[in-house]
Amino acid sequence: MSHISPVIWQFLVKWMTNFAIIPPEASKIASEMDALLFFMTLVSLFGLTVVIILLVTFSSLYSRERHPVAEQIEGSTLLEATWTIIPLGLFLVMFVWGATIYFRVFTPPPNAMKIYVVGKQWMWKAEHPGGQHEINALHVPTGQPVELILISQDVFHSFSVPAFRVKREAIPGRYNTVWFEATAPGTYHLFCTQYCGTAHSVMGGDVVVQTPEDYQKWLAQSTSGTSLAQNGERIFSSLSCAACHNDRPDARGPNLANVYGAKLPLANGRTAVVDDEFLRNAILNPSQHLTEGYAPIMPTYQGQISEEGIISLIEYIKNLDSNYRIQQTMTTPDLLPESHGKAAPAAQGVK
Repeated sequence: MSHISPVIWQFLVKWMTNFAIIPPEASKIASEMDALLFFMTLVSLFGLTVVIILLVTFSSLYSRERHPVAEQIEGSTLLEATWTIIPLGLFLVMFVWGATIYFRVFTPPPNAMKIYVVGKQWMWKAEHPGGQHEINALHVPTGQPVELILISQDVFHSFSVPAFRVKREAIPGRYNTVWFEATAPGTYHLFCTQYCGTAHSVMGGDVVVQTPEDYQKWLAQSTSGTSLAQNGERIFSSLSCAACHNDRPDARGPNLANVYGAKLPLANGRTAVVDDEFLRNAILNPSQHLTEGYAPIMPTYQGQISEEGIISLIEYIKNLDSNYRIQQTMTTPDLLPESHGKAAPAAQGVK
């Protein structure tokens, strides 16, 4: 940090790290959070010291032995204004500083790499768009913003990586996001910091940070042969979604090509932006957001599709930028057989 002496900063970081007071700094935001923490700690220690000194001094100067008879002391407007304005200024500095970091942490950059993370008793499952799946582990590259899309399959969980200064709740039925940019290769502990049942203490894992080259090698070695979008295409076909969601004039459901990110007019006269949350609700609770011009005939798939399956469907719809794939699902009953390790020739793309 440019506004702190490098010698003092290194001493504080190394001393606190070696004594396990704080974990190592392994993300871009970590040093900023630690600087705010040090500032708040120093302000608190300074205030505590001033209060103790005044307490001891006044207790001695105005003791019963020195002043047997109490005297009325009038207040000082200047003194009262001083001890009000200075703490207020310090609190405002901490508020603005903290709010700035908060908005940065919860506003991922547009180029962030998205990874889905599903929490369940008692494990974390990471779903990479390329089809890589991890249990209680997460591989990420250095120098690349990574956005995690979190959800829980059962109870409340909390995804926490102390070395990244990242902590975000995984909530049943709702997507939460958090992002970070790892700066140092290594293995860092992942914890669940929300009590989630009897085996809560074992719900952990490792975040493996690799160089971009090593990460690309890991991606190539760990792929299942089927991306999330391709698996979503298989589910889309098996559920016969294309029978309603197509570009025919008599289609019974809205066309899904290029729908992701668009503003969709609803039957109640409002509009909604089609994002991950909207698509998830449309699959599990279709009556919540009825599209204008269509009858409420879509059934709910609650309990029929896992969270991982919903994620795959969302990825498929995200990449659906033409009606060609929808037409293919209507004429090809088995695009991606689960018995095979990779996609059939007709399903190499989702566009």
